[in-house]
Amino acid sequence: MESLNRYVQELNRRTFLSRASIGLGAAALHALSKPSLLSASSRQSPNAPGIDGFPDLPVKAKRVIFLCMAGGPSHLETFDPKPTLARLDGQPMPESFTQGQPIAQLQGKELKCLGPQTQFSKYGQSGQQISDFLPWTAKMADEIAIVRSMVTDQINHDPAHTVMNTGTSISGRPSMGAWINYGLGTVSDNLPGFVVLSSVGGRNPQPIAARQWHSGFLPSRFQGVEFQSSGDPVHYARNPEGISRDRQRSLVSTVQELNQIRNRQHFDPEIETRISAYEMAFRMQASVPELMDLSDEPQHVLDMYGTAGADGSFAANCLLARRLAERGVRFIHLYHRGWDHHGDLEPYMNTCCGLTDKPTWALLTDLKQRGLLEDTLVIWGGEFGRTPMFQGKGKNPGRDHHIKGFSMWMSGGGVRGGTNYGATDELGYHAVENVTHVRDLHATMLHQLGINHRKLSMKFQGLDARLTGVEDAHVVKSILKA
Repeated sequence: MESLNRYVQELNRRTFLSRASIGLGAAALHALSKPSLLSASSRQSPNAPGIDGFPDLPVKAKRVIFLCMAGGPSHLETFDPKPTLARLDGQPMPESFTQGQPIAQLQGKELKCLGPQTQFSKYGQSGQQISDFLPWTAKMADEIAIVRSMVTDQINHDPAHTVMNTGTSISGRPSMGAWINYGLGTVSDNLPGFVVLSSVGGRNPQPIAARQWHSGFLPSRFQGVEFQSSGDPVHYARNPEGISRDRQRSLVSTVQELNQIRNRQHFDPEIETRISAYEMAFRMQASVPELMDLSDEPQHVLDMYGTAGADGSFAANCLLARRLAERGVRFIHLYHRGWDHHGDLEPYMNTCCGLTDKPTWALLTDLKQRGLLEDTLVIWGGEFGRTPMFQGKGKNPGRDHHIKGFSMWMSGGGVRGGTNYGATDELGYHAVENVTHVRDLHATMLHQLGINHRKLSMKFQGLDARLTGVEDAHVVKSILKA
């Protein structure tokens, strides 16, 4: 009978917490504005400590800004010039390159070479070759390290994003931002450790599922928080109407007592996470409007980025990324959706680059001027590249999805700018030199944050699960400063 009573008590308590979660959030938020409502023993910091022993390597970067060009930008029109492909434009694609290889929409069709739709030039003292589509990126040639030999596992958008964000194509695994905050902890009192911003512009903007920034089997406090471009930046952070102070006081006191009773019997980390989230939500009620209000930015800074305010554009999001970095957010993920160029490649490259090229330059320039670039790792790229083969009709060619060779770049955070690493073959199909898997990108990112990727793990389903998986990954040391 005693065990049955305990079971009923537990069932009722969990039902109460589940059904009252939003109201409890409002009450907790109000209570936190009046610290006297909570005893010292029941108040907690919204910060999450990292794992003991981390960082376990020298720290070169304190934070990451990941600029995701969602849809898959073409390496052949950005960072990987191919004179041979230009000469073969319109001719049949040699079967030796494509036979037995995974192809998305072009599978079983006649394959013809499509030469680069722009010119490349050398820039900076390093002589980095960058396309005419990216004149602003060209200005920072000596600040970026280009990896031209990236490969991934999945040829369609959503699973390829899943690989890029979680290291595996299995849905439900922790994202890289969650892993990083789990290992190192969060440091901002007023903002989450992992923030996501998105913008749209270009051809066929593929949706991005929220599970791409989820915490998976890690504690839920480490998942990313998406900031909206219109309306309330964060949903459900406002106090509900009609909640009196006395009612809040009574409810919060009761909930705290229940939590203390339960935690004395059996510690429940998810209840602790929920209360911590309410605390963070209260702080965000003040910090997020201040963050999103760009009126305190000088006009020359707004002009540099090319934005007049927090309007949901990639330009505004880049400026917000800098402001988030200044405020201690450890992982900032920007998505720009519109790079899925199966047709009309040239006009849509102009569109996408027009929306993202200058803001990216502005972000790096701004970070450098403020002394933040040296300990901020900036990564640029998509979930995969595009084929050397023609797709589309008539005078408006495009390119299909491609996973066997594409380009990304890294800057700041201990990266040796003005370098390039790896290469694809003469047609840009296969990565043939210093092949770099997404797992290697993750290992390199963790290394710069002071984490040995082999040691950052959590036991899950009988395995020591890691961001870099069970297969061996390597740190790309050639692009790193000594």
